[in-house]
Amino acid sequence: MTMTLQLGEKHFSSAQPEAAARRIVTFKVGDRTFGIDVGMVREIKGWQATTPLPHAAPHVRGVLNLRGVILAVYDLRTAIGMGVTDASATHVIVVVDVEDKTAGLLVDSVSDIVDVPVSAVRPAPDLERDEHGLIEGLVLLDSDIVALLDLAAVIRDGGGEAQLKTSRAA
Repeated sequence: MTMTLQLGEKHFSSAQPEAAARRIVTFKVGDRTFGIDVGMVREIKGWQATTPLPHAAPHVRGVLNLRGVILAVYDLRTAIGMGVTDASATHVIVVVDVEDKTAGLLVDSVSDIVDVPVSAVRPAPDLERDEHGLIEGLVLLDSDIVALLDLAAVIRDGGGEAQLKTSRAA
């Protein structure tokens, strides 16, 4: 079942419009806000039970059949060291295209689509710049810090709690 979400759109305001901007889908895991480029999002689905795979990485929730395509579903909560998601009907799977794969990302909820000037994206702290960092940048949005995810790193390694702790201190 595909769920259609009505999302508000926010735009940064400035005296002079900036030509280069990124359109970002934001979503929540616990009280943390994350974002990914809207071009990577294929669709947003309501939670659907997955089939676990033996010996899969802890952040791999399992696989599901999406209209004949078998895709892996990654639990973002597990990937960032917050434990395993107790998935319910309120959770969503963000289906993304990353590198040459289609994958699902289990999150608590999808929040918004925001336009962010490229100049508003701040680099992640140096500790995030290691080869396993999950955060490619940070954006201040109202009073919230949106962590832009490096989806390839999430899917490849799953990251770890220590990496996100450093990004919250930024």
